[in-house]
Amino acid sequence: MPGKYQVAAYYFPNYHHDPQNEVVHGGGWNEWELVKRAGPRYPGQRQPRIPLWGYEDESDPLVMAKKIAAAADHGVDAFIFDWYWYEQGSYLERGLDDGFLGAPNNQRLKFAIHWANHDWIDIHPASYYNCATNSHRILYPGTISWQNYQKMVDHVIERYFKHPSYWKIDGAPYFSIYDLLSFVRSFGGIQEAASALAYFRSQTRAAGFPNLHLNQVLWNLGVLPGEKALLTDELCPRNPGEVLQELGFDSFTSYVWIHHIPLDSLPETDFLHVCRQYLKYWDQVVTEIALPYYPNATMGWDSSPRTVQSEAFANVGYPFTSCLGGNKPARFKEALQLIKERMDELDTHILTINAWNEWTEGSYLEPDTVHGMGYLEAIRDVFVQ
Repeated sequence: MPGKYQVAAYYFPNYHHDPQNEVVHGGGWNEWELVKRAGPRYPGQRQPRIPLWGYEDESDPLVMAKKIAAAADHGVDAFIFDWYWYEQGSYLERGLDDGFLGAPNNQRLKFAIHWANHDWIDIHPASYYNCATNSHRILYPGTISWQNYQKMVDHVIERYFKHPSYWKIDGAPYFSIYDLLSFVRSFGGIQEAASALAYFRSQTRAAGFPNLHLNQVLWNLGVLPGEKALLTDELCPRNPGEVLQELGFDSFTSYVWIHHIPLDSLPETDFLHVCRQYLKYWDQVVTEIALPYYPNATMGWDSSPRTVQSEAFANVGYPFTSCLGGNKPARFKEALQLIKERMDELDTHILTINAWNEWTEGSYLEPDTVHGMGYLEAIRDVFVQ
């Protein structure tokens, strides 16, 4: 029986070999290479972060089984996989397709798709010059054609929604979209994008589900290069709440706190300060948008492993950004307790967490050699009834 709360952690699957990565970075490359080579960029910074389990291949079902067990044992109910589908098709899918779906214990954890439909930028690692001049190379544009979108919808329904471990809300498969503007641009406008989502919903119902639960990851501060807030684009000049309702979304959530709260102190911004500012954002946004909001907890932030390590570290744009300081497990637990109290007040029961394994952004629940299972234990202590 599920508990009162549903805790879902975002999962970033760039820790296995992918053919497209190897074209860009060479044979055998994955993002562990950036984790291994990270060093302190300012006095007192803790880098490199070393995974307690080692630099494992997430596409190995037995490796994923260990992750599933640790998550389930500590009160995490679902992995929301960052999932990529570009014009050429799927990308970084083997962590889910081979690892999670092949794991012998995948019935212990739910999973869902978060379509990370942003432009894939060449930032692994990013140079100071490209960040300062905003001259990043786009490897895979986030917009896709209608024909490819139809193919994606069919693939998601058949491959994922029909799996017994897929996460559902009131029987409806949960599907989240990251970049709303990229989605709208794919179809040329809000009405056309609404028709595309209605098509997805009708196909899901035709497959035997009562409905499709469409969730939007809303952000008002861009993080990745080229990201623009909803109200700054000519395709969506209105209130975000009106746009979400016209498009037919069922709920909205956040990916990470810094999508809402600027990190204005370099090289570090205090973790609990950002948490309290996020709580103010939460208070504001639920009065502005008349859809259910699923709050977010962020474990940390340090994107410096994605910078060229030999270059100066200055605030010239992602990933040359301030870090969250002081986010030890005890303070993460304190933040979770504040969030849980607010959830109880608002009668909200779903929480997203950034993240299970964003190692190169310094936001991971997986154990490292310093804090062990401390962050997972914080979740267990606060949310397991």
